[in-house]
Amino acid sequence: MINNFKLSKFSKLARYEIIKQTFLKKSGHLGGALSCTDILVNIFNRYVLDKKNNKFILSKGHCALAMYAVLYISKKIKKKQFESFSEKGSYFGEHSSPKIKNDYIHFSTGSLGHGLSFAAGISYSNKLIKKSGYTIVLMSDGEMNSGTVWEAALISSKLKLDNLIVIVDYNKFQATGKSDEILNIKPLAAKWKSFGWKVVECDGNNHSSINYSLKKISKSFHKPKIVIAHTIKGKGISFMEADNNWHYRSPSKEELEKAKIELKIK
Repeated sequence: MINNFKLSKFSKLARYEIIKQTFLKKSGHLGGALSCTDILVNIFNRYVLDKKNNKFILSKGHCALAMYAVLYISKKIKKKQFESFSEKGSYFGEHSSPKIKNDYIHFSTGSLGHGLSFAAGISYSNKLIKKSGYTIVLMSDGEMNSGTVWEAALISSKLKLDNLIVIVDYNKFQATGKSDEILNIKPLAAKWKSFGWKVVECDGNNHSSINYSLKKISKSFHKPKIVIAHTIKGKGISFMEADNNWHYRSPSKEELEKAKIELKIK
């Protein structure tokens, strides 16, 4: 089992690759990709890469670059594929695409609010055929503005999908501002509990906290599960953290070099 120290080094490498691609292609959703990097590194290294029965869905599909970076560093996609990000003719676009055809990308989730519905269907199917494993979904807080999220939350509870785990990248921002100011979703934990879910909160930029919460919640039964992971948009780079201008913005060459120094990439 990979330890937290190695996961932290992995996260720094992933962050650098994410930032470098946004610099080179002038494309990507950088702030949100950086906030969920630690979550993705933890999920893939501990729950997906060596667990064939577990299935992952990136519901916040606009941050697909973070997932590509993790898969690239894990040697699950080739360098040529990763570096084709956002190029004409490449399936490795800003949003995830099933045309990539590998074991880790199953749906196009560029339109927010649908990942949980996909996951509920998979989890229910697995229940019916008595197939083991978890369906793990990474969502953004902003996509909870979509009604489909709450419809899926209701049916998942009704069907007692305890093989379904949602992780929320709760960075408190969305494209045009603070999530609470655009459409307030608080109290988030109480809201999900009222929908019949098992709820745990954690520090979503701390590998130990993420892992502890996932282990804890996986021991509960007869309810779908959600980990509310409190994160910082732009995490890992001091001049990007909690600055929503980096939702769409790409770094300059000088900013790329500053990020490289902060991440201690040689």
